[in-house]
Amino acid sequence: MNSNPHPSYKICEQIRFENRKIGDVGNDCMLSVDGTDFRVAKSYEKPLYSYKFKKSGLRYEVALCIKTGDICWTAGPYLPGIWNDNMIFNDGLVYQLEAGERCETDDGYTGSAPVYVKLPTLPEEDPVRAAIQQRVRNRQETVNKRFKNWAILAVPYRHKLLDHQSVFCAIVALTQLSFVENPLFQVDYDDV
Repeated sequence: MNSNPHPSYKICEQIRFENRKIGDVGNDCMLSVDGTDFRVAKSYEKPLYSYKFKKSGLRYEVALCIKTGDICWTAGPYLPGIWNDNMIFNDGLVYQLEAGERCETDDGYTGSAPVYVKLPTLPEEDPVRAAIQQRVRNRQETVNKRFKNWAILAVPYRHKLLDHQSVFCAIVALTQLSFVENPLFQVDYDDV
């Protein structure tokens, strides 16, 4: 595994990338990946502009273990007016994947398919598997929504932008811990 190639972000220390292998049965996809944006209270500046909100924000990448639902990777913050999901993926997570390993993603990662990601719209993907792939993406969105259950991430962030990453990492750790009492729905995934 390569070291973190991007100097401006840190991986949340409580999250373990190797946990993606828990329950693995030889699948080439062990992670689902998506970007999530959070509002910041700044006047409009192009680098901070999030098309998701049509206002200023910061973007993070989050990856879940498909078998367990554990959060296994986070990266960010990134400026959403500059960095799209695929660019973020190619800036860090792609360097951590083992040879032949891919991730389940949405269509925002087209530039990395099919070598590093499986997309729902790729012609070579089995249409019978579409429902299970959608369930994987739905669970990913559920986790993104749980981050926003915390008021500090649900409303525009009004504190020092340099502290946003520490707040996000704390919320990631607390969200992961919450899975003990409030688990995510299971996904029966097998692509071997």
